[in-house]
Amino acid sequence: MDVHECVSFILLNESQVLLEKRSDSKDTDPGLITIPGGHIEQGENQIQTLFRELNEELNVTPTEYTFLCSLYHPTKELQLIHYFVVTQWQGEITAQEADSIAWYPLNSAPVGIRADGVALKEVERVGMFLKNIDTCLFPI
Repeated sequence: MDVHECVSFILLNESQVLLEKRSDSKDTDPGLITIPGGHIEQGENQIQTLFRELNEELNVTPTEYTFLCSLYHPTKELQLIHYFVVTQWQGEITAQEADSIAWYPLNSAPVGIRADGVALKEVERVGMFLKNIDTCLFPI
């Protein structure tokens, strides 16, 4: 079975996280509340995907972000999701592809995907250290 790599972005505002309700017409995880993200396209690296998907999904550009972890998510395909924490961005957040978006408390976010729940627990576990990590600067 092929592994499909994806990037998901955990947007944090104080102690809240931005989640999306996926469209019921999506092939994978329809109607679930999830951390936004998308597939890595051929020729892209993780950072390029982060920038492209943030623009496509939420109409923003990240200015402060760091890699958190990678987790497998078995669905119709086996996904390897690379999670990034985004703490600063340019632009006004608007839902471009999801049915809706909303801010939730980090410690009780109602995610419908197990890997997303693990990633949010990891943010809680190491979050105080993430604030001390310099902004990731990679060529896009």
